Amino acid sequence: MRKHLPSIDEPTPGDLAAIEAEWPLIEAELAVLDAEITLINAADHGGPSPLDWRRLRRAEARVTRVAAELAVPVAVRRAVA
Repeated sequence: MRKHLPSIDEPTPGDLAAIEAEWPLIEAELAVLDAEITLINAADHGGPSPLDWRRLRRAEARVTRVAAELAVPVAVRRAVA
């Protein structure tokens, strides 16, 4: 009888925790992608509006802000909070 080997295709609890910790950055990057897609689609309808450009700038700023927050070690974040 063979022993059932654990699947190596599934993420470990550590992998899931890392994804959870990085989720705000992933979400922010998805917002940038969405804003960029909106700009591309707007080209067929007279070009992007000022609101479309503002949305992109805000999404990019959010990525920068979240990335900076994630760059600070967890211990430092806890000490400040």
